[in-house]
Amino acid sequence: MKLLVVGGYGIFGGRIVQLLQNEPRLTLIVAGRSLAKAEAWCKTRTGAAAQMVPIAFDRDGDLSAQLSVLGPDCVVDASGPFQAYGAGRYRLIEACIAQGVHYLDLADGSDFVAGISDFDAAAKQAGLFVLSGVSSFPVLTAAVVRRLATGMARVDTIRGGIAPSPYAGVGENVIRAIAGYAGQPVELVRDGVKVQGHPLTKQMRFTIAPPGKVPLKSTLFSLFDVPDLRALADLWPEAKTIWMGAGPVPESLHRALIGFAWLVRIGLLRSLSPLAPLMHWASNRLRWGEHRGGMFVEVEGTGAAGEPVRRSWHLLAEGDDGPFIPAMAVEALMRKTLDGQAPAPGARAAVRDLELEDYEALFASKTIHTGFRDQAADTGKPLYKRVAGDAWPDLPEEIRAMHDGLGMAEGRASVERGDGMLSRLAAWLVGFPPAGADVPVRVCFKTGKAGEVWTRTFGTHTFSSCQFAGRGRSQQLLCERFGLLSFATALVVEPGKLSLVLRRWSFLGLPLPMWLCPRSASYEYVEDGRFRFHVEISHPFTGLIVRYRGWLVPEA
Repeated sequence: MKLLVVGGYGIFGGRIVQLLQNEPRLTLIVAGRSLAKAEAWCKTRTGAAAQMVPIAFDRDGDLSAQLSVLGPDCVVDASGPFQAYGAGRYRLIEACIAQGVHYLDLADGSDFVAGISDFDAAAKQAGLFVLSGVSSFPVLTAAVVRRLATGMARVDTIRGGIAPSPYAGVGENVIRAIAGYAGQPVELVRDGVKVQGHPLTKQMRFTIAPPGKVPLKSTLFSLFDVPDLRALADLWPEAKTIWMGAGPVPESLHRALIGFAWLVRIGLLRSLSPLAPLMHWASNRLRWGEHRGGMFVEVEGTGAAGEPVRRSWHLLAEGDDGPFIPAMAVEALMRKTLDGQAPAPGARAAVRDLELEDYEALFASKTIHTGFRDQAADTGKPLYKRVAGDAWPDLPEEIRAMHDGLGMAEGRASVERGDGMLSRLAAWLVGFPPAGADVPVRVCFKTGKAGEVWTRTFGTHTFSSCQFAGRGRSQQLLCERFGLLSFATALVVEPGKLSLVLRRWSFLGLPLPMWLCPRSASYEYVEDGRFRFHVEISHPFTGLIVRYRGWLVPEA
């Protein structure tokens, strides 16, 4: 099969080529305006099983003639920006239908994707699939909503967002598209009525937290113009609100962009398009933070019995794997086509042509983690079970028993303390126990409206803390308060082990910088059939503060 990728050496096209280069049944025609760039890109794909053919391709030229010479079976338009294609924006689609060539694109503009249906009759008559918006929005989002809505009687609200890593690399065409629609009116659904929204002038916060993994930091998302605003409304017409956004980081640059979008909305600026080169430079130069990205989709509605339902899907991608996700829809469709499962003929938004399991098969080869949370179903569950979510059953029974409404546990422990004056002062302020070997330990758990109070007794020394589910920027974290200080940790589920990874801390509710935070190595595990714990607290200024470890068994 010959696949022509227009923009094949660009940000998205290049990733499509990377994902499909191990497919020996493909000839990948890497096309763009510059033959030299296409040739240079193909030379970097060493070890490719697919045949790589670099060519020069002009979207503004005689498309039918170029397609006739190249003879592709399918064309992928990965160039863009689709919002700026102008009056002849569907010229490539028309040429593909005329030449009997299948067509896919990664269009991210709601107007462009909505107009693709005008070619449905012609595509069906020619026996071709012509699919638009073949990317995370709206293909992956639609597949996720279908999974989340299973068993629901009605879907009232759909929200979603993507939070790219600051190191992902943003293409110039993507920035041009964002600059073009920032602050401009777009159509969306709100309270069941089609209304106008203004991208980047509406915000929400969300914490992407696949169960059992270290979540992303609480992220500010802004409304973006994506095909979902219309495509999902067609699939779920009963939905009163459909909202899709992006959470670019660093947040300071994001907030600056929000400010400029408001200048467009109130009419002080006509458009941000003249700022696109500056925006592109800033997004690819001024970046810091964790090299991780994510995505979420959340639905609200009613269940079969009329009960309220609120479910969410979370995706976390580590390092350089996240930027491949927008290209995975093309990869999945191409592999299915090669296996004899080509999409049905017709021109449409590709919202029904892939399911979540198609993506999950591709995620498995990357450091991409996904999971679900059900807020209504988790209500009333014990604290740790609620925060761990769907990862809870993966823990050993001994660990689950220690956090499943237990009243008391007893065992033995050893305690080590730091020798420095500052470390002794810090341990005294918190109330940590004195050093000792093989000390009897008793832990009492008392559950109340505020959370769980843990009273730990080492020998004759007792100290307490209050644990509770985080809110706001500590959402999906387990918080523990020692006097005036609070610490928010992620419950990370590993084989046979539960680790508590420190993510935030505060004094009287005021957030403190993490570089000043004490270091923590805390985890629970099972050995010889017993629940065991290891807690180690230190600080760069003090060294070791306290380390205590031992075992516990539940008491009636």
